[in-house]
Parts: sequence; structure tokens; C-alpha cells
Amino acid sequence: MDGVALCARFSLATSRLEYCGPREAAPVLYAAITGGGEKAPARDLLCRFEALYPYLEAIGSRHGLDPFDERVVEAYWIGNGLLDAFGPEEFLRVLEALVRRGLSPATARRLREHLPAHPLPHHTFHVLFVGVGEVTGHVPTTLTNMESCRVAAGEVVGVEGTTLTLQGRPLGHEGARLFPGPVALRRVPYDPAVLPGVRRGDTVALHWGHPALLLSRAQAEALEHYTARSLAAANEALPGLRALG
Repeated sequence: MDGVALCARFSLATSRLEYCGPREAAPVLYAAITGGGEKAPARDLLCRFEALYPYLEAIGSRHGLDPFDERVVEAYWIGNGLLDAFGPEEFLRVLEALVRRGLSPATARRLREHLPAHPLPHHTFHVLFVGVGEVTGHVPTTLTNMESCRVAAGEVVGVEGTTLTLQGRPLGHEGARLFPGPVALRRVPYDPAVLPGVRRGDTVALHWGHPALLLSRAQAEALEHYTARSLAAANEALPGLRALG
């Protein structure tokens, strides 16, 4: 899988919901995922996803890689070692880019004032720290939306037609502190063209209720690791940023 197709998997749901990116993107992204279309048009559209491209550009620039190199895309959505050398000054430059993409300058100032010691250019950290919809204004930053927007792992415990039963740990909170809550089951529809051959025991990555990717064991472990780091960094900042609920 190349980086464009991987990125399309996680961006398809927000495109269909019209939360992020150009309105015409969804069918082009779907074609890139399922092999029915050229990658160049999908790449061009993904560059216009407001809160996405500044992170890919920052990770790629840090390591001398194309923003849509598979390793860069995986680092942002799932997590890998490309994130480890990233520092606060580099994250401040991401915030500047997000302001150019629609983030309120007042919100950016507040985020700079509460920047944790170890910010990550990871999707979950963006969701928890910057906030769901803070760049586009299309969706409010609530606990429910943070849970939907973060990339979460779910173990497949049942497959019935085009519905998966998944076991995972949704976000919980105590005051302004977030943490993985108790194990819970959920049923979600899935597209066999996107996840062919999914079966009981597999681990899938969810984004806005959309099963986007079958995770390898290494990817599942990386997602857990970088989610924990994102939670730790966000928890350092959240008491001064927003109430949760």
C-alpha cells in the first residue's frame, strides 16, 4: 500500500461526512483505496484537507521524505519512530500552518500558552489538544467527537454480513484528564471492498466509526503506544484549555 492510499483510508470518512477536505473528494479517495483510480488526483485532494497536510508536511520535512511517503502517513495516523525526534518548536510551526488553514489565531495563542513539553504530530494528539473541528469549524470539540475522531483500535469479535462487532476501550475522563475506559463492544458497518477478508481476531483501525484499515500486530502496538503518549501530552495541557463532557 502506498502513502496516498493509506491516507485515503483514514480521510474517506471525514470526506463523506463533509467535516474536512473538498466536497468532491470521497469518490476519488474510494477509488484510490479500492484500486479503481489514479493516485495523483487523490493526492491533490488530500493536500486540501485542512488539518491534515500541515502534519504530513512537517513530518516529511523533518526526515527528508515526501509528505505522502507511506512512513510519513503511517506516523501521523497510527504512529511510528518518525515522531520521536519532534520537538515543541516544530509543533509551533504546525500551529502556524493550521492558522493559515483556518484555525483561529486566538485559539492558536491559547494552545501555544499551554503547549506540553512533548507534543506529537500524531492525529490523536491533534484531536485531543488542538481539538476536533477547531480548524474547519464543522464539528464541536466534545468528548464524544474526540472519541469518534481519534484513530482507535478494535478487535474483531464477530463478522455478520457487512457488520463487525468490535471490542475496544473508548475514552473516559475524570475532570480534565482523559484515559482509556473499560472494554466495551460496538457494532459498526464495514465495506468488504475496503477490508477484504476481515475475520474474527483481526484488529482494525476506526475513524469516525469507519473501519479503515486492518492493523498488523506491530501497527496495533504502535497505535497503542502513540495513543498513550498523545494522552499523556494532552492531559498536561487540558486543564487550562477546555472542559470535557
